[in-house]
Amino acid sequence: MSRRKPTLADVAAAAGVSKAAVSRVINDAPGASAQTREHVQAVIARLGYRPDSVARALASGHGDVVELIVVDDPSIFGTSPYYGRVTAGILQELAGSNAQLRVHVIEEAGAPALLAKVAETASLGVVLSNVAPALAADFYARCDRVVTMGRAVAPVPFVDVENADGAQAAVMHLYETGRRRIAAVHGQEGNPCADARREGYQRAVRELGLPEISAVGKFCRESGYELTLSLLAEHPDLDGFFVGCDLMATGSMQALADAGRSVPRDAAVVGFDDSVIASCTTPPMSSVHQPVEQMAAAATRALVNRQLAPHWRCVFPATLQVRQSSVDTRGGHRPG
Repeated sequence: MSRRKPTLADVAAAAGVSKAAVSRVINDAPGASAQTREHVQAVIARLGYRPDSVARALASGHGDVVELIVVDDPSIFGTSPYYGRVTAGILQELAGSNAQLRVHVIEEAGAPALLAKVAETASLGVVLSNVAPALAADFYARCDRVVTMGRAVAPVPFVDVENADGAQAAVMHLYETGRRRIAAVHGQEGNPCADARREGYQRAVRELGLPEISAVGKFCRESGYELTLSLLAEHPDLDGFFVGCDLMATGSMQALADAGRSVPRDAAVVGFDDSVIASCTTPPMSSVHQPVEQMAAAATRALVNRQLAPHWRCVFPATLQVRQSSVDTRGGHRPG
């Protein structure tokens, strides 16, 4: 039987030091004494440990690496503006440095194995996107150089936007423009961003004394389309939609058009993200703005500057950007 290859964790255990200390020795980074370096190097030689290709690149002076791990269908990664904005924010922060960005896109089934591998080799650190809170917490127990995009369970560091407040503002706006039958098309349950936006919608309709009318799907165009048609079939008098992300909202607007409903005269639509999509729809889409590029840059800056600590967080405000999809400038819709 072949002998299992020793891991960084094996070296740390044999040397009686932390994995971070071993990583510093391997990468010739500051923070380890000469005595510790000599001891760890002796253990590495005794165990026959060999760093993977990432660690070897670091040791040969090719620069540090920020890992971006996205857990999603690769086809959604290619079509969602959100992931492109995350990537742009990280690259913006790394510009002018020797650091590199390495992107991993993997479906949920393969995520645990990939996260375990990256935890052993992370250098500057890791940005997690669309990773389930429990999985992110497990990763943090292995590697503390990590920030999640979206709220995480304590003590995992995270960057987020005020999702609930943004969703509530969207519903209030729809009400103020005369809408009284306001439905919500939510993202998947268990996703912290989707859950918070659902909470904001529920808070708003309770405060306004409106019925809660909603459906839950996924952050993709097809889901927005199908759920909107289903809601219209069950509630034909709907006159407002809050949709959990811009990509879903494009599906909702298409469903309304296919059902013979004019936007915004017959039904107003507000999305969430304020991505480039929002200004490209017909009519242009009202959307809750979240500064994704700034959020990703803040996460990267915290990793690069080693500012992270347990419970670290950075939360940005959410602001509503009003466009024609929720305001009927022709005056065809009147308050109920």
